[in-house]
Amino acid sequence: MSEILNRYDFVMLFDCENGNPNGDPDAGNMPRVDAETSIGIVTDVCIKRKIRNYVETVKDGVGGFNILVKTDRALNSKFTEAYEACNLKKGEKGKSVESVEAARQYICQNYYDVRAFGAVMSTGDDPCGIVRGPIQINFARSVEPVLPQEITITRQAVTTVKDKETKNTEMGKKNFIPYGLYRAEGYVSALLAKKTGFDENDLELLWTSIVNMFEIDHSAARGKMCLRKLYIFKHSSPLGDAPSNVLFDKITINKKQDVDVSRNFSDYKIEIDKILPEGVVLIER
Repeated sequence: MSEILNRYDFVMLFDCENGNPNGDPDAGNMPRVDAETSIGIVTDVCIKRKIRNYVETVKDGVGGFNILVKTDRALNSKFTEAYEACNLKKGEKGKSVESVEAARQYICQNYYDVRAFGAVMSTGDDPCGIVRGPIQINFARSVEPVLPQEITITRQAVTTVKDKETKNTEMGKKNFIPYGLYRAEGYVSALLAKKTGFDENDLELLWTSIVNMFEIDHSAARGKMCLRKLYIFKHSSPLGDAPSNVLFDKITINKKQDVDVSRNFSDYKIEIDKILPEGVVLIER
């Protein structure tokens, strides 16, 4: 296990063609948008879910790479499992600081997503404390406004016997955007990584997961989604050598002048200012 000694900031560019990148339950599952600007939004929760799914797929059965946040069991039962594994007293209120810390360390060692993203684990009778994760990801926002659409579809299979007596098809709705290029930004804290045990191997898995997170997540509802670019700013020290906003501003994306309506990644021009602050290097994937 090799400890992370560098701070990282990173930028992800991904696009969605004829699909719904992140439905909004408060708006009938229409693609999420900023109400004032119509800029498309994909939440950090959505992005981290795809990373979790990739890690779970490629590390299935490998110790230390379990995923805490998923639908298999209640979270409190997993916290109790940590107490059992550490031979700690269960089911008592007012746990000692030592017990909570031992359970927290067990969770960090065994669950990749907690080592990476952190978790609030203070619920139930067997709390495991709070972990602040070294990996933080912002909402993704589209480069240009997106145009959510709703189309009517038909299904040639009727649900109930009674309905079958009067009709042969049923109607439905599908929500999508024709095209959207999204940009998300994130951070890796070497100092927090040390506290959770997130190491260089975990970091490499993170980059691999981001590059491939859409490849195991294809569906008709999400359309064609692709990770187009991953830009990683590596600092020379744990605290970093420049503010993240200065580095993020080094990457600009604009629609090409001869394009009226963007419908493809090639309709955009990416410009990178490679004059970086001392101690920072840019890695492209």
